[in-house]
Amino acid sequence: MSDSVTGQTADVIVLGAGIVGVSAAIAARQRGLSVVLVDRREPGSETSYGNAGILSSGSMLPLNKPSLWSALPAYMTNRHAALRWDPAWAIRNIDWLVRFLANATPSRTKPRATALHGLIGASLKLHREWIVKANAAQRIRETGWLKAWRSDAVGAAKEEQAFLAEYGIASQLLDRQAISALEPNIVPVYKVGLLHTQTASVDSPGAVVKAYARMFAGSGGEIRRCEIKAIVPDGEGWRVVLAGGGISARHVVVALGPWSADLLRPLGYRVPLAFERGYHREFRPNPARSLQRPIHDAEGSFIMTPMEQGIRVTSGVELTARDAPSSFAQLDQVVPAARSVVEFGEAVGEPWRGALRSLAILWSPAHRLHDRPCNGSCDRSYDHGKRATLQRRAVFARPLPLMADKRQTRGLQ
Repeated sequence: MSDSVTGQTADVIVLGAGIVGVSAAIAARQRGLSVVLVDRREPGSETSYGNAGILSSGSMLPLNKPSLWSALPAYMTNRHAALRWDPAWAIRNIDWLVRFLANATPSRTKPRATALHGLIGASLKLHREWIVKANAAQRIRETGWLKAWRSDAVGAAKEEQAFLAEYGIASQLLDRQAISALEPNIVPVYKVGLLHTQTASVDSPGAVVKAYARMFAGSGGEIRRCEIKAIVPDGEGWRVVLAGGGISARHVVVALGPWSADLLRPLGYRVPLAFERGYHREFRPNPARSLQRPIHDAEGSFIMTPMEQGIRVTSGVELTARDAPSSFAQLDQVVPAARSVVEFGEAVGEPWRGALRSLAILWSPAHRLHDRPCNGSCDRSYDHGKRATLQRRAVFARPLPLMADKRQTRGLQ
């Protein structure tokens, strides 16, 4: 183990400079390992750029929870803002869909929620520490985030509040008047709200990742921007083949999100995760009627977040092929609903699209992945059905700080 990269070798190579990869790289450097972080783009430029910016204390329920069954008829129409799906994709991935639905039971939901709770708590703690160390403390807001219902959904709000309380997570139940006092500049369309008081948010997720990357580089880590071609066995370790050569290391962390499977497939690994795509668009805010915190419109299935460039409206989940043409149907559906709550102007830039299944896989001689032998053996560290940048098992620090759901809305709550 060494503190610096020598020639074309390192202790650890991290592939992917999103929030997962950058976090893994920082954690490895903190243990005195030499680390090279590699991505084809600048840190924080892919899916980590486009999320709702919420550092959530209570997003513990997986998407495939028991309540999914009651919502399924509406989702099957393929017109719901929360979920759009490609029939051809569904046919090709029928095995994954069956497994996904089979896990939507109380007995399988509780253990996953408990595991996510442990990861979330430590992730929040590290985020609050790292954002200060990375000289980006001005980007964090400790104002909580608000989940709001237009209907008289007191029962649903109380049920969620009770669930959070089981894990020691504080929240406040709000009526219309209390919501107006909390957010005086929005139109009073919500009858019920649940304020997650222990949650924070940031005004630019991509900028936070870039700040963490600068902190990593300042600690002696190396960042390389180039195309990643392959991973091949190399003695007791691995060699990463790059467009401009290669690097050898004892450990390789694969944190390339939806592109991870392409790199792993030649090594014989079949990772059973599908892609979730999501969209956002930003709009010029009215400075006289500002939004103080992210608001999740529970029935509209979208989130509005005050960001550095404006109000970011984030839509639900789209299940389709990773590289399928963009469909802005969900954004088109939710933006008018957002305008009925918050006053904002014209769009800033083009609509954004991101893809999830974010993976963070540690290739280590100490462990194995799915009992498949390799050089030494391999350990897995990726999301099991909840969120992309959110609450994966850690590689070097348990857990790594991860940006709360890239698209916190998910829409399947």
